[in-house]
Amino acid sequence: MSQPSGSKSGIVVSAHSADFVWRAGGAIALYAKKGWSVKVVCLSFGERGESQKLWKDPAMTIERVRKERQAEAERAASILGVADIEFFNLGDYPLRTDLAALEKLADVYCDLRPQWVLTHSHRDPYNFDHAEATRFCQEARIVAQAHGRKGVATAIGAPPVFLFEPHQTEQCGWKPEMILDISSVWETKRKAFESMQAQEHLWEYYTRVALQRGAQGTRNSDRKMQYGEAYERVFPTVGEEFV
Repeated sequence: MSQPSGSKSGIVVSAHSADFVWRAGGAIALYAKKGWSVKVVCLSFGERGESQKLWKDPAMTIERVRKERQAEAERAASILGVADIEFFNLGDYPLRTDLAALEKLADVYCDLRPQWVLTHSHRDPYNFDHAEATRFCQEARIVAQAHGRKGVATAIGAPPVFLFEPHQTEQCGWKPEMILDISSVWETKRKAFESMQAQEHLWEYYTRVALQRGAQGTRNSDRKMQYGEAYERVFPTVGEEFV
């Protein structure tokens, strides 16, 4: 989907169908509320390792799981204000990317020309799919910057990349460098949580994470934050003044 002239957009690259909800749902809702176009790319449905509750049914099939996880993700995306969610269906546990998928994601960058990109941490010893999603996301960004790939007019600039919080930060070597105040959209994010029935056990966990980051945001600013989302930067901040 091409980006309308003059509008602002962001891209979220999620390894599995629920990752964008837990880790970046606040950012998505916040920017959607501001009128931005946010596209979510789910590299897999999370049909194996991310769907424990569904697999308790002895009659469950892989096709049914994929269908249910897609429906959950689409409901959550709609609640957050996302009109454009795409599923690459690259499998999970293991997630494997290829050249065709890389070119496809690079085309998404060129079409939308995003102001920012959100994805997973560089490392995750508990989930190699997450690290692979990050590598893939950033390689596609670089490919989309290549002049001459499909003509000079299609090359993008250098959108900043932010890495959302992994499940166990210390083990992933991830550091919070940006705490986003999501208090105004917390109820929207929480409602989106509740679309992810296959992973109900994570609802309260990520509520506690948001409260903790909100407390840290208050301590590190003059804001009175209740809920926050934290991100690590990949590239330096660029500008004419400190912000």
